[in-house]
Amino acid sequence: MKIDILSLFPHMFDGFLTESIIKRAIDKKSVEITIHNFRDYSLDPHHKVDDYAFGGGDGMVLMPQPIFDCVEALKTEKSKVILLTPQGKTFSQEMAYTLTKEEHLIIICGHYEGFDERIRTLADIELSIGDFVLTGGELASMVITDAIVRLLDGVIKSGSHENDSFNNNLLDYPVYTKPVDFKGMRVPDVLLSGHHENIKNWRYQEQLKRTKERRPDLLEKR
Repeated sequence: MKIDILSLFPHMFDGFLTESIIKRAIDKKSVEITIHNFRDYSLDPHHKVDDYAFGGGDGMVLMPQPIFDCVEALKTEKSKVILLTPQGKTFSQEMAYTLTKEEHLIIICGHYEGFDERIRTLADIELSIGDFVLTGGELASMVITDAIVRLLDGVIKSGSHENDSFNNNLLDYPVYTKPVDFKGMRVPDVLLSGHHENIKNWRYQEQLKRTKERRPDLLEKR
């Protein structure tokens, strides 16, 4: 998979691309991630990318020309363009799985007060990571990229994500490690029994219980 991210602040991605699972995925060539500063595509002599909104209002608005030119330079027939905006569909685990099937993602990070409305015409899908507003789309792009990349074949063991929270609209079951007894809190006996069927049933019941207590809305989707 190839992922191109458009941002005015490419250095925000330095740690993201050089640590943990993302770095390993890049090293294994499971994914190619490139950050593009769309200021480089500005035709303005001073590389200006924003201006005041017509009609007035606070803040600056991203101009269409630099972003259009950047996307058009990268886009192919196999590209899917994602625009990050608080007005977009809420990103989900199901969506992450769907996006792993794409060969090429182009992710546009907004900034300032917003972006010129005409930029929306570039997008195949508009996404949000929640009902809150960030300074820009950089952090959201990292969240979405991480969620997708970890699901790609060979990046992590399939069993490590098949039981993740939100798969099958259930939260994950509780897990334990050594010691068996820590400050009077014991590991449930069933997990020490070696009885795989009982462990499987216990985990499923714990998923149902936890989801009912914490996210009952997910059960309505089942």
